[in-house]
Amino acid sequence: MGPDTRTRLILAAMELFWEKGYASTSMADVLRRADLHGGSLYHFFPGKQDLLLAVLDFYCVGIHDQLLKPAWEGVQDPLERVWALLALYRSHIVATDCFYGCPIGSLALEIHEPDPPVRERLAANFENWTVAVQQCLDAVQWPVAVDTRRLAEFVLTTMEGGVMLTRTYRDVAYFDRAIAELRAYVDLLQSPHPALSPRRGERVPKAGEGRVPPRRKRARR
Repeated sequence: MGPDTRTRLILAAMELFWEKGYASTSMADVLRRADLHGGSLYHFFPGKQDLLLAVLDFYCVGIHDQLLKPAWEGVQDPLERVWALLALYRSHIVATDCFYGCPIGSLALEIHEPDPPVRERLAANFENWTVAVQQCLDAVQWPVAVDTRRLAEFVLTTMEGGVMLTRTYRDVAYFDRAIAELRAYVDLLQSPHPALSPRRGERVPKAGEGRVPPRRKRARR
């Protein structure tokens, strides 16, 4: 049994928003892609924004089945799951000849001043992605103190930036270099080097704080 009418409309809109963008997709485009008549669309979605909200909800609820499950099949190591997720994005980039763009990231960039319901759902999708990555990072045995939430946000930022540059330049090397730098940073966090470990009783500085350099003594004249 195929998807019901409402789901067919959502799936058609998902494809078109990704291919053409939200602004360039008309309700007539959605009807043609779903092979349905006008009454079906307006029965479920009185306006275009209603359809957009349904698409964003569909992404949010389906993150496990649509994204995480395919990426993590057969991968048990928590850190390797992070790399496997990023590798899935890379496979989409290569399969589309660098045309691929993250659906949520693309919508967030296109809709400059989203209404609160749209912005909240965009944020919810980013939050779900970040939490999934953070859960992987929480399961890693780090030799140094790591703020896994901030690191998960950094992973998201790296992925989105790499995808955007790759699509702009039509060159997957931009994505590869971004992920390589992320790997190098994570490797550094996994290193037991004493310089990375906080001294006993010392507060671990938060990201962006850094350490205050010691005051230099004045040379005697």
